Amino acid sequence: MTLPPLIEVEDLHKNYGLRRALRGIHMRVAQGEWVTLFGPNGAGKTTLIHIIATLVRPSRGTVRLQGHPLTGDWTEARRHIGLVSHRSFLYPDLTAAENLRLYAHLYDVSSPEARIRALAERVGLAKRLHDPVRTFSRGMVQRLTIARALIHDPQILLLDEPYTGLDAGAVAWLTRLLGQMAREGHTILMATHNVEQGLALCDRAIILHRGRLVFESSRQALSPDEWQAVYRAYVEEPA
Repeated sequence: MTLPPLIEVEDLHKNYGLRRALRGIHMRVAQGEWVTLFGPNGAGKTTLIHIIATLVRPSRGTVRLQGHPLTGDWTEARRHIGLVSHRSFLYPDLTAAENLRLYAHLYDVSSPEARIRALAERVGLAKRLHDPVRTFSRGMVQRLTIARALIHDPQILLLDEPYTGLDAGAVAWLTRLLGQMAREGHTILMATHNVEQGLALCDRAIILHRGRLVFESSRQALSPDEWQAVYRAYVEEPA
């Protein structure tokens, strides 16, 4: 039996004054699927992620999670979403444990201390739990941000350029972790402009350009070189 889409986006528009960030996006993401959004800066990737994450209201159109429209009270929808964005949403003067404890309380996580210890082990921060976040490197902040996004065990992970600023070791670690999350059945929607990283583990890839969905295909349909060529054909401006 085919499962209904976990995320449904229909005729989604978003305007910021005269600037049209999204122009009629239609998209479906199945339960357990990993979809990568490609596109240059300004393509609309972050706006789309933030609308699905309930941080931004669309100008027009509908988003459904598990068949339910994102309208009115977004509290219940947020229980199903973990967001890793350009902002960490961490408090630098609090320790790693205090940050995770705060979010565990907000999401009413049962057995929060056990959950915090388990996540700290998973992201490699068990020995830094009681250190202030302001003392962390960029890679460590990203590890803690991942833990913060997972504290309530969400079905959906929304990742907006999660590799930005990471060194090669941190990139490899994050790729392994996200692969584990995908195998555990999490639904992942990731935005990136890096074709190699974006194709590494996804099931399906989408190209956004100037607020429109201009191309989509399964990862297996094209080789990485072919994907690069398709990306350049849709995104690069003619000379």
